[in-house]
Amino acid sequence: MTFMIDTGSHSVTRDACAMADDFAQGRSDPVRGLDQALQQATQVDHVFISMSVERARREAEASAARWKHGQPLSPFDGVPIAWKDLFDVAGCVTTAGAALRHTLSPALLDAPSVGLLARAGMISLGKTNLSEFAYSGLGLNPHFGTPVNPLSDAIPRIPGGSSSGSAVAVASGIVPIAMGTDTAGSIRIPAAFNGLVGFRSTSRRYSRDGVFPLALTLDSVGPLTRSVRDALVIDDLLCARSKPTSLLPRSLAGQRFLVDQAVLEDERVAPAVRENLLRAVEVLRAGGALVELRPCQAFQATLQLIQHHGWLGAAEAFALHQPLLDSDAANQLDPRVRKRLEAARSMPASLLVNLYSARETLQEQLTLELDGAL
Repeated sequence: MTFMIDTGSHSVTRDACAMADDFAQGRSDPVRGLDQALQQATQVDHVFISMSVERARREAEASAARWKHGQPLSPFDGVPIAWKDLFDVAGCVTTAGAALRHTLSPALLDAPSVGLLARAGMISLGKTNLSEFAYSGLGLNPHFGTPVNPLSDAIPRIPGGSSSGSAVAVASGIVPIAMGTDTAGSIRIPAAFNGLVGFRSTSRRYSRDGVFPLALTLDSVGPLTRSVRDALVIDDLLCARSKPTSLLPRSLAGQRFLVDQAVLEDERVAPAVRENLLRAVEVLRAGGALVELRPCQAFQATLQLIQHHGWLGAAEAFALHQPLLDSDAANQLDPRVRKRLEAARSMPASLLVNLYSARETLQEQLTLELDGAL
């Protein structure tokens, strides 16, 4: 079976689509692609917590044989991928970025999303670093080290978190795609910091089974990629679509977007960030989209609720980790993460009930305010 990735004349250097095209045209093969990924991985510190070299080698050799006979399993057969160390990968310990979990038994099975992409022929290279328990937007990890942002100048810069290793694995050229998780920015922050495409899916779009949680009602899974087209293909594979999404450019005519005016007027927003957002707005408008700049009351009400009463995600994270926090092993945690978890200990049950109720109301309000816009 032959898969054609029709992208028109647009070319993105060394994204997964370009790599797969090299395989299809015989300019490269998955074994060479894996060798290059492994070599590049030796040049960057603290990106991986564990590597699956033997598995990756088997998968690459099998993929190369399929491409040789014109029978790839999917458009991304043979493309290497890395997994944030929250995903279960058979034979590997799921550390969740915590040193105290490093001695646990390895996972017996792949998480469903890992297995799904393995059956599509993708090569699992290893498990990437992250903020401990995925509870930080900076990407710091005192146990396994902190990967340095590849865009740093002479001064090392943070990678953003919590999907820090996944972002740096893609930005530094090790793999074209890495999977992360996002509860309150953990894909979007490192994607922005490293100049990548990050897709925070809705919470039930992809399976979260076999993925270590932070906040059960807020967690989501998604990719970090070098191009939008890569994110679209991965979405097809994770959703097991029989008909692939077209990657040809499309008009945005009729598509509506809403930009919260309060964000632009917030004095805490750096001028360069504000200007960049406005440039993005103009690009959307040039593509035919209708972009409204007006206040979004639901967003502001949500922020006020969190500021004055706390965040539901914090309460859910505390509930998950309370047995650990109540034990002597809590001393092994990153003090910053431990403090963050402990902050929700005093939240009363009545407040949580009210916050869950308020969330439903605000979701309904947001739907009305957006009125079909994005």
